[in-house]
Amino acid sequence: MSALYRTIIASIDKRVPAKLQPLWAHEAGPKTIFFWAPAFKWCLVIAGIGDMARPADKLSPGQSTALAATGIIWSRYSMVIIPKNYSLFSVNIFVGLTGLYQLLRIYRHRQSLKQPVAIESS
Repeated sequence: MSALYRTIIASIDKRVPAKLQPLWAHEAGPKTIFFWAPAFKWCLVIAGIGDMARPADKLSPGQSTALAATGIIWSRYSMVIIPKNYSLFSVNIFVGLTGLYQLLRIYRHRQSLKQPVAIESS
């Protein structure tokens, strides 16, 4: 697989415009896993945004907690590794924020269930 990958990258190297060469050759550029892992992780953010349309009682507190925690932890990690990976940082900030927002929705829903319902008399 790596021989095939190197062949594909070598053929693409010749076609990358001069203006994009610094990005292409960067330590966290498209030639590396440091680029592609965060790119695909945006799917988690999209799924979290899609869950905003779901009723709060159908959300999983465990899943939302895991997303929030990993988003926060990996955001920190992306700033201490070398090379610094700002793409990984940004996606993890959004993963953490969507997880925290879902947890807030779950909390508000559960609090609304605890409040007594006022009965109006006509």
